Amino acid sequence: MPTRRQVAAGLAAVLTARPGAAAFAETFPTRPVRLIVPYAAGGGTDAIARVVAQAMGEKLGQTVVIENVATGAGNVATATVAAAAPDGYTMLMANQGPIAVNPHIMKTVSVDTLTAFDPVTQVAETPLVVIVHETSRYKTFADLVAALKQNPDKLTYGSAGNGSASHLATLLLGHVAKVEAVHVPYRGAGPAISDVLGGQTDFMITTLPSVLGLVESGKMRALAVTTKERAANLKDVPTIAESGFPDYEINAWYGFIVPAGTPRPIIALLRGAVVDAFATPAVRDRLDKDGAKAIGSTPEAFGAFIKAEHARWKTIAAAANIQIN
Repeated sequence: MPTRRQVAAGLAAVLTARPGAAAFAETFPTRPVRLIVPYAAGGGTDAIARVVAQAMGEKLGQTVVIENVATGAGNVATATVAAAAPDGYTMLMANQGPIAVNPHIMKTVSVDTLTAFDPVTQVAETPLVVIVHETSRYKTFADLVAALKQNPDKLTYGSAGNGSASHLATLLLGHVAKVEAVHVPYRGAGPAISDVLGGQTDFMITTLPSVLGLVESGKMRALAVTTKERAANLKDVPTIAESGFPDYEINAWYGFIVPAGTPRPIIALLRGAVVDAFATPAVRDRLDKDGAKAIGSTPEAFGAFIKAEHARWKTIAAAANIQIN
């Protein structure tokens, strides 16, 4: 991987060769970088963003400031970053909802997420987990499915918002298990989890980092995980696939993207800071503890991944007839 000095030199050469770009020829970055997170503070997406952003800022020599824009099912955050200057000072914490799913299930999406951004790197991926309150009558995943079948549209589930991974995971469960429940969307996983704890909703499917501590402390019960293999942090918890629904699989992924047209040397520098952050014990241990797998892919690999996710969710949305508005 090129050194920061080599990247900076290449950046200066590229930018000074572009008309009107002389102001950008200084070593990047010279001021804080914004990382816009499309959900409220307290959820899994926000938690991973903060862990990586802190270490990334140390590598860049500038603070990476988290800005939570938890409205419009992630579409407001997406549009905000798409409209920002392509100078590396504004990034989006991307995940499948706003980037790969909303364009297929929401008529209000105003941004072409395949062309409006340049990928930086896939940061991490994590399983989701079906959780209930510790005092819930549902002791197993089979108990919950049976209740959903017997009481269609009676049980309630929270999510991090329309189109979020938690929402999509539950919609996909409804499709494969032929069950229905009442959706209660929130502005992030944090407040949705609080209402499961408070008994306002019956269950939730959410990212493992957002609830692992609550499960380990006994305040929540994990019924199943959403990946094909069991989660390393919850080896005693079965998968949905092994619980009678072999076609079910979904995980949450996170990555950094920037406005289209951002100079390649800046993208390389941002990606390099993420990869360097993963090498620090504090970041690596925190992600491992939360059940998240660090990725650090190249921009090209992440771009190909996003296109594949677009295609996959287009097929799923059509098959399951998922429409939000």
